[in-house]
Amino acid sequence: MPAVAVAVLFFAVLAALLFRDELPLWLPVAYLLLSGISFTMYRADKSAAAVSGRRRTPESTLHTIDLLGGWPGALVARHVFRHKTVKQPFRTVFWLTVVVNCAALAWLVRELSSV
Repeated sequence: MPAVAVAVLFFAVLAALLFRDELPLWLPVAYLLLSGISFTMYRADKSAAAVSGRRRTPESTLHTIDLLGGWPGALVARHVFRHKTVKQPFRTVFWLTVVVNCAALAWLVRELSSV
């Protein structure tokens, strides 16, 4: 499954940066925590979508948690639950959150390595 491979690769990069002492321990832990929260939110939203009248998770909330670092969990959840994989506006914004988050991470790693 490509989604799982991308998430595993991302966490492998975080682990490598951690072992090279280029990241503080809290950062990979935060990514794991946010990914778990994001995965759970996508699962809950998929469940709510199947039942008429149940309150859904706003897309802006899903995008916010993804932007903050939950995107690996969201990527896996989208494919596991087949949720939010077809709707084009959502997909575009999702991938934008991934790019922005990764760019922010790259900037942080660069800043930390120059200290």
